[in-house]
Amino acid sequence: MIPLRSPDEVMRLSRLGASHQTRLSFMRTLLRGLRRGLWKIDRPLWQIDANGVGRAVYRARGDGQCYSLVAFGHDLPDHLRSDRVIAEAWDATFALVDGEVTNADLDRLAANVPLQEAGRVSDRELVLSRANRSVRLWDHVVARLSNGRQPDAERVDNIGYLMRTTAVYGSGKFGAADHAALRGRPLFDGPFRAEMLAVWLIRSFAADLVEHLAERHGGKKAARLSRDLRRRLGVGNSTGLGMAPFLVNHPGLLNAWIMARETALARVRSLPVSDEASRTGFAKALGCMHVHLSSWHTTHPIQLSKLTDLRADIERISRRLEAGILQGPTPWNALWHWAKSALTTEGQEMLVSIMIEPHGTLVDDLVDTMGADEMASFKIDGLIPLTELKSLLEKRYAWTRTIDFAAQEACARFWYVSEAKLEPRLGERHLEPGAALEQPLDIARSVSALALDLSATPNTATIAAFLERHPKHRRIIRRIQMSRHAPYGEIRDNLIAADLLPIDMLRCKLAFFGATRFDPRSDRWLRITMYQNAPYPDELHAMLDDDWILSQSQKTNECLL
Repeated sequence: MIPLRSPDEVMRLSRLGASHQTRLSFMRTLLRGLRRGLWKIDRPLWQIDANGVGRAVYRARGDGQCYSLVAFGHDLPDHLRSDRVIAEAWDATFALVDGEVTNADLDRLAANVPLQEAGRVSDRELVLSRANRSVRLWDHVVARLSNGRQPDAERVDNIGYLMRTTAVYGSGKFGAADHAALRGRPLFDGPFRAEMLAVWLIRSFAADLVEHLAERHGGKKAARLSRDLRRRLGVGNSTGLGMAPFLVNHPGLLNAWIMARETALARVRSLPVSDEASRTGFAKALGCMHVHLSSWHTTHPIQLSKLTDLRADIERISRRLEAGILQGPTPWNALWHWAKSALTTEGQEMLVSIMIEPHGTLVDDLVDTMGADEMASFKIDGLIPLTELKSLLEKRYAWTRTIDFAAQEACARFWYVSEAKLEPRLGERHLEPGAALEQPLDIARSVSALALDLSATPNTATIAAFLERHPKHRRIIRRIQMSRHAPYGEIRDNLIAADLLPIDMLRCKLAFFGATRFDPRSDRWLRITMYQNAPYPDELHAMLDDDWILSQSQKTNECLL
């Protein structure tokens, strides 16, 4: 097989920040699993009044399991609606519960879930979330449907969602069940499956709620959303710095995600020929991406530049395709080698997604490799001689030698956790107080400090002997040892530099979720869309596996990615 791309190429922030969803992304793999496992989803409870206040339950059952999304609707004044994590009230709040819910459960959750972090949840809860209505679209849709009319299709496509989540907490946060509780369960034994299920069901709640309010306001003349427009509505999300440290704190998991994607790319590139089905699928995916770019809006200068690059790259790929590049030997590898010199970084990473797309039978098994037991390599092997440690430094961390940490710009930032919200934040070291509370995300600087102390220690010493004299290096030595089995586990950039763009870290993680339409609002937070064009529960089993990501609008007959 053709070798995988080097970590030195793949793990730079400029490339990670150009990531796109693929068929291995978590939203897509969840829906494939729900369909193949013949899961059934229903709504056993709907107690919502004409103002959208009340509660509802969505239930998913399959593979001997049951999960219940409990949704609470609130009457939120406009002046309290905010994307900020410091908000204390929302249009809707949610909890995904392990199993059926009783009336006692509903009462307990009603007293706590609307409070979010200020409340208490039990280890039966898997996910805690909240969402706000889209100010730009919600009232328009309710008004149109109340009068028996469909909302404006162009407006629906431009915004793309009725509700936007501002947090989706899981994996043990605020008392919820740890991910280990789901290990070994069908469908859920993989990263972020519970969170992805919660968001998919939240999308159903938003669509059901807008139709309910239209009916209560318009009576018999009210209309329901057309199936086409309904499907074109996803779930929005606002994500900030709280997500960024995850990629640093979980090198084993990051390695598993990147390794799966890179293995998929290498498998496709290794194919000796292309068949008609894969060429047709590639052309369809390329066309859908072309249309998708027309509805991907942003005002951020960095993303505007990337969109310009993508539109030009799409045209370049189309011309290359028309020239017959997929007709010759090892066609996918030929296409890739051409792309490395002809396309921008953004275009190359888009091409990764499109090349993988029509090869499900070749790559979908890699989904089962995207989890990681990070405790398996947590123990430091103190018997290893320093020669081996130095060799690992040379192999995995040579990139740190080019950084001069004596320069102010190289250590201009520091990561800390806010006292008010227990959320990660980024401070300016030379302008703000608080560096004494710095979180250990300064990987490159820690490696540099370790290398300095190693240079003054004989090679014959062991790691144990070295740590006896220099215990401050335990954390970074553990990380370096982990890199033996995780070549893609380290972001190869300085994460405390003045020119750091945290949105690159956010986009990398969100692309693996399956997010689209990345819209940075600053260098520290962005908005995305999730599940746009995906099936709803009532149509899950009527649609082909994964066909939704390449679905067509019935009205315009255009692809929508």
